[in-house]
Amino acid sequence: MNKTKIMADLPNMKLLFDEPLSNYTFTKTGGPADVLAFPKNTSEVKEMVEYCNREAIPFMVLGNASNLIVREKGIAGVVLMLADMAEMSIEGTELVVEAGAKLVETAKFAFDHTLTGLEFACGIPGSIGGAIYMNAGAYEGEVADVVKSVDVVWEDGTFETLDNEALNFSYRHSKLQEKSGVVISVRFALAEGDKEVIGAHMAKLTELRESKQPLEYPSCGSVFKRPDGHYTGALIQKAELQGLKWGGAQISTKHAGFIVNIDNATATDYVELIKHIQKVILEKFDVVLETEVRIIGRQ
Repeated sequence: MNKTKIMADLPNMKLLFDEPLSNYTFTKTGGPADVLAFPKNTSEVKEMVEYCNREAIPFMVLGNASNLIVREKGIAGVVLMLADMAEMSIEGTELVVEAGAKLVETAKFAFDHTLTGLEFACGIPGSIGGAIYMNAGAYEGEVADVVKSVDVVWEDGTFETLDNEALNFSYRHSKLQEKSGVVISVRFALAEGDKEVIGAHMAKLTELRESKQPLEYPSCGSVFKRPDGHYTGALIQKAELQGLKWGGAQISTKHAGFIVNIDNATATDYVELIKHIQKVILEKFDVVLETEVRIIGRQ
């Protein structure tokens, strides 16, 4: 990729070249992005998408990098990070949030304005865009329950507003996994609530999360989707895998559904340990574990 050309062609875009993604991922692992771009608004997202199409450069969105693993060889082409697109506003009982905002901060913003519906999200570390992509959820709630509409720039540069039904939400799934696009902003349909009740619920969920999850170590969050009729953590415990170390990665001794970076783990440590867990669980219980975490980058 011609760095001089892309800088000349996109003079107003914040661009970093050969940037280690380990600086951004929650696992603290991952190789470099050829180009890491930080668009500031919808126009710049469209400009970058259209540029990549014109120049035949692959591109993808990284989100908040909380529930993914980037392989050591990094990511070819352009990686978009929407961290500079994080504005929030209230329209009656609706909350409009740009895709780069963090879900945790969005839940806090809703609480500050006495709006209920996002309490479940108070401890989910991902971005709003990432939350839409995977229909993020916790403690019996998920974003599909409260999303009214989403603005998207598709991979061909076209803009569209999708309502809840068109987003095709299901467990840890949305239309964005079927058709590549960039989430720009989300409109949440919330309800007026009691601030004391909302705050108490959020405090309870935060306490639950802190007591059960290994927040003291870098991790990629919940590694596997919940298989029908089972709990992943319980299966891993029954297989006597909890605590297993693989390079610098370990199946958390606090919550078996998490893999933590305890000693300078690499992405390869994570990927190999995930494959080992899947193999053992299939052999012992005939249960297929599907990853919730995204594993991306050059093979």
